[in-house]
Amino acid sequence: KRGVKVDDHLRTTNHRIYAAGDICSVYKFTHAADAMARIVLQNALFSVGIFGRKKVSSLVIPWCTYTDPEIAHVGLYEKEAEARGFDVSTLTVPLREIDRAILDGDDEGFARIHADKKSGRILGATLVASHAGEMIGELSLAMTAGLSLSALARTIHPYPTQAEAWKRLGDAWNKTKLTPRVRRFFERFLRWRR
Repeated sequence: KRGVKVDDHLRTTNHRIYAAGDICSVYKFTHAADAMARIVLQNALFSVGIFGRKKVSSLVIPWCTYTDPEIAHVGLYEKEAEARGFDVSTLTVPLREIDRAILDGDDEGFARIHADKKSGRILGATLVASHAGEMIGELSLAMTAGLSLSALARTIHPYPTQAEAWKRLGDAWNKTKLTPRVRRFFERFLRWRR
């Protein structure tokens, strides 16, 4: 009923037999099965040497529910991140603040990111928007690469697009770093420069 039990390398209790996909995963998605199959191939064929063993726990797996608007998510939710010991900063931007969403009449929804409060490392993201499934990939890539919210703030998006929401969240993160002490320092520094 619960499928096949595997370890983090997708090996069954018989270490010469691997499993991938719906039979062994909580993620019942074609794209997750494909990613796991790639891990199985690498681990079964190249388990020694320079390639090493890959772990399924290292995958960043997004999902999308194709409703109107779509609901897409990747990574951890806030409570999951807190349960894992992260000090979480959650930032949200409503689509009614994104020019392209307003122009398209698709301003219902939001973009939300959960990040480590100290480093800004992205832990999870949710997007409720038209074509959210198309847009969640940018956050999946950022998480896979271990990027922070500051990297999103530096990313240039064509204007106007709904992906501007990710940049806005990066900008919002950067603004949290402007503490009163840092602000006073910059005020003095800029006065001195004049």
